[in-house]
Amino acid sequence: MHNKTIKELSALLQSKQVSSVELTRHYLDRIDASSHNAFLHVDRERTLAQAASADARIADGSAGPLTGVPIAHKDIFVTRGWRTTAGSKMLANYASPFDATVVERFSRAGMVTLGKVNLDEFAMGSANENSAFGAVKNPWDPLAVPGGSSGGSAAAIAARLAPAATATDTGGSIRQPAAFCGVTGIKPTYGRVSRFGMIAFASSLDQGGPIAQTAEDCALLLNEMIGFDERDSTSLTVEQGNVAEDYTRDLNQPLTGLRIGVPTEYFGEGLASDVEAAVRGALDQFVKLGATLVEISLPKTALSIPTYYIIAPAEASSNLSRFDGVRYGHRAAEYKDLQDMYRKTRAEGFGREVQRRIMVGTYVLCHGYYDAYYVQAQKIRRLIADDFQAAFADKCDVIMGPVAPTVAWDLGAKSNDPVANYLADIYTLSTSLAGLPGMSIPVGFGAGDKNGKRPVGLQIIGNYFNEAKLLNIAHQYQQVTDWHTRAPEGV
Repeated sequence: MHNKTIKELSALLQSKQVSSVELTRHYLDRIDASSHNAFLHVDRERTLAQAASADARIADGSAGPLTGVPIAHKDIFVTRGWRTTAGSKMLANYASPFDATVVERFSRAGMVTLGKVNLDEFAMGSANENSAFGAVKNPWDPLAVPGGSSGGSAAAIAARLAPAATATDTGGSIRQPAAFCGVTGIKPTYGRVSRFGMIAFASSLDQGGPIAQTAEDCALLLNEMIGFDERDSTSLTVEQGNVAEDYTRDLNQPLTGLRIGVPTEYFGEGLASDVEAAVRGALDQFVKLGATLVEISLPKTALSIPTYYIIAPAEASSNLSRFDGVRYGHRAAEYKDLQDMYRKTRAEGFGREVQRRIMVGTYVLCHGYYDAYYVQAQKIRRLIADDFQAAFADKCDVIMGPVAPTVAWDLGAKSNDPVANYLADIYTLSTSLAGLPGMSIPVGFGAGDKNGKRPVGLQIIGNYFNEAKLLNIAHQYQQVTDWHTRAPEGV
């Protein structure tokens, strides 16, 4: 049962071949038996009560397509009834009095919350090794990282501990873990998913999205996830009136005539040969489906790393200033005065990577450095976005390339080298800086270990509000390949 997609589970629930309580109990048992450290908080009684309510909705005919389907929430979304830690000691015992908009919408749809999943602390990382509650293990290889920061979400889907999971993407944190774990994930256009109740890392970059087995599953989840929210000042809408977008509507459109931009900068020095081979194989498959490959250039790609690692830490420095031990969260047990309490609380509550980014961010926002660093980074950010618009204007409809330069690396391999972790985001950062939608789909395996079982992801990037196009392209690929159906041994 756990290898079925959301669409398949929905059909079983609607036809009453299985109840939500039975389905939910099956997943809870799998979570209890797992060793991936994907889940941080599970409340079996509360979850089964939600499942019983979903069964009642199915029985009285008021159910929607997602009613009764279990879902795991990244522990960056606040949830009433479950702890919300953001993977940090700072919030180890925090219980939110309200739900994030994303959680609220899925609850309204009748989905059943399985629990909260692990992540890099405050979503800062590329390996899920920065969690205060221990690293998540990649289900394909327990010696490998699952990617970050949404490593718990991706690992939960890969290990079939949940059929659906929420995630967030600031600089690649949906796409990279989806690639490393061999599952499907999509980051919508910035502003399309409400950030209300999503603990902030970098406010101009953070964006929620789903991770699931297939593009079709992600489309079903986006139907509920996307929508204007007046409580989020950055929330956008393109729908007319009260008509919501249906992301499943165009999934079966043929790809004949599709122009795929292939950036030269994504296939140069630093790209592992096994990753390139898998990505090239996927591009060849798209040609067979009727698409045309067009060589393009995104010349500012190399600048995305220094630009991101100025802007994101600056915004993190501002956002995380609220965690001071005064109103909620961790507070140092002993201190001399208010300033001492601040220092000790933040030193004890924040991990090394979070402290590092706060320090960098505070530095670039200081008087005398703001214009030299932060303002210049924002100017380059605009140039990076312009590169994409030039490509979309007359050269291509979508852009494709690798998600990461390599397959997942070994746990601990880059723990003491933060710059090496930052460099792994080279192909995802520019999309986030431009606010564009992007997704990752599994397209093969690399030679990361002796078994060759470390997945490779293909990145598909679209223009603003083109989520439906990306999902259509991914779905058509998944109709003629089986990478998305493969599961780790023993799953």
